[in-house]
Amino acid sequence: KALIDGGVDILMVETVFDTLNAKAALFGIQTVFDELQKSVPIMVSGTITDASGRTLSGQTPRAFLISIAHADLFSIGFNCALGADQLMPHIDVLSMHANTLVSAHPNAGLPNAMGGYDQSPEEFADLLKPYFERNLVDIIGGCCGTTPEHIRELSNLASQYSPRQSRQQLA
Repeated sequence: KALIDGGVDILMVETVFDTLNAKAALFGIQTVFDELQKSVPIMVSGTITDASGRTLSGQTPRAFLISIAHADLFSIGFNCALGADQLMPHIDVLSMHANTLVSAHPNAGLPNAMGGYDQSPEEFADLLKPYFERNLVDIIGGCCGTTPEHIRELSNLASQYSPRQSRQQLA
């Protein structure tokens, strides 16, 4: 409620590892919208935890999408846990099936032995280039290990491409 009262433009339910958590958050958000008789767009971003291609609770990207498809979302995507190259196949699934905007916020690679991230801003942007070339995303950003320099490099890359066109837009 305080965020909406404070004038936010959008709400993001992120780093979701279990859609029950996302559904609870969406229910709470809708309750506040009803109370205030006011709403803002909602983004949901899940987390694929490892090479299994599933969320921590065991859902595939498609199952994650289907589980929250009832909600009126501005976008759906994935963030955290994986670098751009590991995340791309899962974003591809969302891009093929989502009837909303698709977002991606990968890490700057995987953490090193000390918990830091070694991927340079240039490497980060280079690994995200196929997201644009394959028309997979509408919204792009970074998560763990990214810095303002990573986002600047990504912004420079993104400015050279148009957002993806959803299946509904193409029909």
